[in-house]
Amino acid sequence: MTYFVTGATGFIGRYLVQELLDNREGEVFVLVREGSRGRMERLVRQWGHPDRVTLVTGDLAEAALGVDPAWVKEHEGKIDHFFHLAAIYDMTASDEQNETLNVGGTRNALELAADLDAGCFHQVSSIAASGDHDGFWDETMFDVGQHLPSPYHRTKFESEKIVREESAVPFRIYRPAMVIGHSETGAMDKVDGPYYFFPLLKALRDALPSWTPLVGVDLGDTNVVPVDYVAKAMDHLAHLEGRDGEAFHLVNPEPQRTVDVVNLFAEAAKAPQFATPIDRAVTGKVPTRLLPRAVRPGNLVKAALRTPPAQLALRETIGRLGLPPAVVEHAGFPTVYGARLTQQALAGSGISVPDLESYAATIWNFWEEQLDTSLARDKEVVETLTGKTVVITGASSGIGMVTAFKVAQAGGIPVLVARGKDKLEATKDAIESRGGKAYVFPCDLSDLEAIDHLAHRLSTELDSVDYLVNNAGRSIRRSVKLSQDRFHDFERTMQLNYFGAIRLIMGLLPTMTKQHRGHVVNISSIGVQTSPPRFSAYVASKAALDAWSNVVSSEVVGHGVTFTNIHMPLVKTPMIAPTKIYDKFPTISPAQAADMVIRGLVDRPHEINTTLGTAGALAHTLAPRTAFRVLNLAYKVFPDSAAARGDGGKSEPDVTTQQQLLLARLTKGVHW
Repeated sequence: MTYFVTGATGFIGRYLVQELLDNREGEVFVLVREGSRGRMERLVRQWGHPDRVTLVTGDLAEAALGVDPAWVKEHEGKIDHFFHLAAIYDMTASDEQNETLNVGGTRNALELAADLDAGCFHQVSSIAASGDHDGFWDETMFDVGQHLPSPYHRTKFESEKIVREESAVPFRIYRPAMVIGHSETGAMDKVDGPYYFFPLLKALRDALPSWTPLVGVDLGDTNVVPVDYVAKAMDHLAHLEGRDGEAFHLVNPEPQRTVDVVNLFAEAAKAPQFATPIDRAVTGKVPTRLLPRAVRPGNLVKAALRTPPAQLALRETIGRLGLPPAVVEHAGFPTVYGARLTQQALAGSGISVPDLESYAATIWNFWEEQLDTSLARDKEVVETLTGKTVVITGASSGIGMVTAFKVAQAGGIPVLVARGKDKLEATKDAIESRGGKAYVFPCDLSDLEAIDHLAHRLSTELDSVDYLVNNAGRSIRRSVKLSQDRFHDFERTMQLNYFGAIRLIMGLLPTMTKQHRGHVVNISSIGVQTSPPRFSAYVASKAALDAWSNVVSSEVVGHGVTFTNIHMPLVKTPMIAPTKIYDKFPTISPAQAADMVIRGLVDRPHEINTTLGTAGALAHTLAPRTAFRVLNLAYKVFPDSAAARGDGGKSEPDVTTQQQLLLARLTKGVHW
């Protein structure tokens, strides 16, 4: 089989090409604009089959996609499947953009497919082609007189109509629902659909306790599916025999209330959720369908949202959080999408729509870590970090990786340091794919000679070293009674958390002093303030780094070099994963931790503490005996882990007791 794909750099396109390369044999030709070759070449490396992917220069806005006629003549009759995915999938795009890319692009793609005499033209349409059709709409339906309320709806309908009426080769049509991130990784490349609500959820989480009751509005039904389902389904359906001329609905066959979808993401964000005291349980008892369509409750609400006062109010409230008023208006679909024929075609393939509840947290985490661009709108952060180099250790995952994304979003240049070069390169590629810049410096930070070499390279190869974030660290949770024959635990922890950190600071200190500017952010621990049991090795190493930084801070006054110690609460990172009781503990996310790091970089306070950490430090100062008795209670409540006991995890408890959960919630953020 031979394939031609437009829109391969797009969100659905890149996953479809991956499916074709992984599951099918043959060459894949991908259309690329000359200015997008760099981005496409990065994708080719990520796909992992560079010998099977060939770039074809062209442009969606030109006749026959602007492909060289000589190339077309050479490949005439040799393209089995022509996938057309290049289009705008954005409700907020302008009329001109939609017309040029969705309508004109489809006509140009059909012209090229005809010139190539392609075996089948695969058009990726959208459920938006249904417009605001009120009622059931399945794969056999198309033009049922539906109203098309926006340029996006109109051009999706028109482009599908062009394929149906003008295609000179056999065709198949795919209508995805609202496509969100990958169900396993959360990966997404832009804000769309339910993502527009995420900044609002983040603001609510940061301002209110998660149990705060909020009143919401029943916005009707929506329909979301993950991109991996769409790509897998398209690959399977495209290769079925005898299905030319058909349309396929790549939708969630189960009803999805918009407010329920928003609440799933609110739960993932640990934000308050919305209750709808007046919803279909109430309005459903009123025979509204007997009313003229224009005066039905849902249409009255939408009409009200379109009025100038309502639009102004929306722009000045939720609009300031990045939620366009047009998205609110189109949040719910009046259409019920049937997918019986598509489900039958997929039967036996093992391809089905996963339950959103099973991956909502994955979607949220990816957005918060990589797509949340609120920092780019913070004038102070941007002015402070733009063009500045920020060396970040432990940048291959967790707090370090997310900090790197946030630094890049604010215009800074993250310098990624960790042992694993491949992971660092993947982070660098992700940053650069969004227009940022990053450097990779692999280093084993437990090796002092390697650190010396790293410090020399950083000082000589970079124009400046403006910031250092000492994030790399090792945590060990083990009681002293189980550590009698494990002194190496203390040595290893000290080696990375203390000796490695100060070796790198000392290596960069001459450069920072010469520049007469430099700031060091040390990721310390709330444990330094609260002294939780079983963390003697870890807390001691972090306390040593705190003490060293405090002493050196007084020696470099006037040199332009300053320090910030962040007493970080419990963060849900790979470092705490081996301790199974933490699975149900209240934690902050790596993105929330990275926000604390950004504050340290911008404001440069001497310390960043939590309220509970400060209370713990005061308790140790004012009432040490009482504090130790409380800690002893926690020592008895929380047992050593199976790993600490050395039984290989075989007896690790699967459940957390109510007593443990209660204490963990009362002392949120403390490592127990």
